[in-house]
Amino acid sequence: MNTKSLLLGLAVLLAFFSLSQKANAQKKPNILYIMSDDHTSQAFGIYGSRLAVLNPTPTLDKIANEGIIFDNCFVTNSICTPSRASIITGQYSQANGVLDLEGHLNTNDQFLPEEIKKQGYQTALVGKWHLGRKPNFDYYNVFMEHGQQGSYFDPSMTQTGMKYAKYGSKDYEGKRYKGHSSDVITDITLDWLENKRDKKKPFFLMHQFKAPHDDFEYAPRYKDYLKDVHIPEPASLYHNGNNGSIATRGQDDKLIKEIGSSVSKRNTIRHMGMRLWSNQYIKKNNSKLDIESAKWLEGNEYTHATYQEYLKRYLRCVKGVDDNVARIVEYLKKEGLYDNTIIIYTGDQGFMLGEHDYIDKRWMYEESMRMPFFVRYPKKINPGTRTDAIINNTDFAPTMIELAGGQVPKKMQGHSFKKILKKGEEPKGWQQSTYYRYWMHMAHAHANPAHFGIRTKEYKLIFFYGKYWVDVNKPGADWNKKSWGNRFTMDTPVAWEFYDLTIDPKEMNNAYNDPKYKGIIADLKEQLKAKRKELNEEDGDKYPHIQKVIDAHWND
Repeated sequence: MNTKSLLLGLAVLLAFFSLSQKANAQKKPNILYIMSDDHTSQAFGIYGSRLAVLNPTPTLDKIANEGIIFDNCFVTNSICTPSRASIITGQYSQANGVLDLEGHLNTNDQFLPEEIKKQGYQTALVGKWHLGRKPNFDYYNVFMEHGQQGSYFDPSMTQTGMKYAKYGSKDYEGKRYKGHSSDVITDITLDWLENKRDKKKPFFLMHQFKAPHDDFEYAPRYKDYLKDVHIPEPASLYHNGNNGSIATRGQDDKLIKEIGSSVSKRNTIRHMGMRLWSNQYIKKNNSKLDIESAKWLEGNEYTHATYQEYLKRYLRCVKGVDDNVARIVEYLKKEGLYDNTIIIYTGDQGFMLGEHDYIDKRWMYEESMRMPFFVRYPKKINPGTRTDAIINNTDFAPTMIELAGGQVPKKMQGHSFKKILKKGEEPKGWQQSTYYRYWMHMAHAHANPAHFGIRTKEYKLIFFYGKYWVDVNKPGADWNKKSWGNRFTMDTPVAWEFYDLTIDPKEMNNAYNDPKYKGIIADLKEQLKAKRKELNEEDGDKYPHIQKVIDAHWND
């Protein structure tokens, strides 16, 4: 064989090998996981809330309706860092060690990207990380300012190849980008998809918005969006019925001015009007408000004015998210990747939008605990599918690992719901409840009591134990005091709450003391006890001061 023939043969062989590699890559679907910060289910069309009439998410609704929508997806700890840790590890907070906002996740404990890599995927993370340690992704470009919370405008970010160090330290390396964070991270994602990824491999990309996180600094182009529109308000903003207990209201309502940040002037420590009507906040949000008129309002008039402005700013951030997702969809379609990409969308938890006169998250109440979640993948998921199967954020990683072709590690506590995706039907033995725990007792100015509980499709049982997870009577209890504020040592009353969601979906009646539910509550307590044991969530060994309270009040 002459040299020319040999070279020709090698060229043909290499071309065949290259085509084979590309074909093999296309056998596996790409996985695009999109997550927004505090994007609650009320702020979608698909979930039919009071805000659906505003059509806040046309792009996201279209994606959802082309796949499967989960109506019962819940967070296990409704606060940013712990939720993200559960998503990456497939574990509950006590198992992965990230209980609060000061927690971090070591690089070798980031199980999800590691398992996905084993299946031949190239992994990437863009946007909000908020887990402290260096991300275990092939490529990352993440916010670093404000404890990795990031800035809404002109964010400083660190990417692969730069020294990974705390923002502001002498070792910090980063790049400041111009523009609104939602636009910036979408630009970075599109650049990675077009110019940086290995196109011979399937990709796993986590695209994570900062918006619509608190402060709601929207891009200037949205300043007139919803300007003259009346935003529907929850009835419980003004009349809270029998929601709550002495744990959340105090004896004879003596604690309602302290517990739970609010839209109205109810909470004297943090109500939204303090910020909405401040010069600094108005400037940040491209607004021109009549401060003098607003601050003299009282009662329901003040609450109404505050709520309208608060929600418009929130929804302007949501609009920016929806429009940027549309940009990604457009690129995937143009490149012929759209139908071979599993698209997952969620928020990192729910968010209170004035329900019960609460803002922020943290609560086990429905609006804070419920997560939006939907998946589009036309090759395996029938469009228009909907399910009421219960899933939570520890289940995300196991599911994505199985979708990538891998096996779920035994150390993960969550369960894969891959079998539910096609038709929305629960497999035999699927979980019928979910566990929740919020650890950050009376932290920050939001001042939410620590609590845990169980939710089934019909009922919710919550136990407020009123103690910080560090024993304040022991040395070292001042740890984190500066970050959490100086009120975390305050004990709050202990109480149970029970809601029959079949007749009270908005949780307006704490029926814990109603005799007709005695048997149901007793059964839920047994389920809760079993769930805590199964998940290693019991407090006896690590937090005996909490276990003492649990034991003393379990049968109240």
